[in-house]
Amino acid sequence: MVSHSGLITVMERAARKAAPRLRRDFNEVEQLQVSKKGPADFVSMADERAERTIVEELLHARPDWGVVMEEGDTIEGDPDKPRWIVDPLDGTSNFLHGIPHFAISIAVESKDAQGRPEVTQGLVYQPLTDDSFWAEKGRGAWLQDQRLRVSARRDLSEALIGTGLPHFGRGNVVQWNRIYGAVGPEVSGIRRFGAASLDLAWVAAGRMDGFWEDDLDLWDVAAGMLLVKEAGGFVTDYRGQDRMVARREYLAANGDLHSKLHKLVARALR
Repeated sequence: MVSHSGLITVMERAARKAAPRLRRDFNEVEQLQVSKKGPADFVSMADERAERTIVEELLHARPDWGVVMEEGDTIEGDPDKPRWIVDPLDGTSNFLHGIPHFAISIAVESKDAQGRPEVTQGLVYQPLTDDSFWAEKGRGAWLQDQRLRVSARRDLSEALIGTGLPHFGRGNVVQWNRIYGAVGPEVSGIRRFGAASLDLAWVAAGRMDGFWEDDLDLWDVAAGMLLVKEAGGFVTDYRGQDRMVARREYLAANGDLHSKLHKLVARALR
């Protein structure tokens, strides 16, 4: 049995406490698809209920920590302590349409020796499959008690790459088209699943060989980025630098593929 810190225990307990209600709500929203009422308000309530459950559990364990969350306002904690980063339902559109691909994402953001923020623990939990991806800085990435490693593929022609597509109100269509035009012809396939936290977890697990997307928020990617890094991969912005959060753009893969993808993307954006 692999050992982990108490923080991972707290995070997993919070996710698993919210999961049963999300599963029930997911089954209900499938029925709402054929009703006149429509599912949008229902899903919003499901999102908020899950967030409330998770945050209550996290603050019970660490009452002086702050919380950054997707649905609610930021809770300001002790500035000298870490803070939680919470996305209670990543993949809301999938949930809304009865597509069984969504996750709970929780991360811990601390400060390094120079006072810069860094993610030190992360959890991505899929309530329907019971997949619990977790990572701690310096202690590796795991799926339950199975150690994760990014794909070892080096040839782009064998690589399966994940992405997120621009849609109403989100993303840069022109930029995405340029990147796809450069990457698509070089790889074995492109996939868009609609939940960035799971996309990054799947890169960490070697299920996908790489991933790119922009216009993402911190709660979408905080846990997933740590998973990829602790599984031996690289996460940068499109320019190959460690400024992902500031630029809201993310490119993830193993070392060889990351270098090749970065060259393609950088060339496309010139």
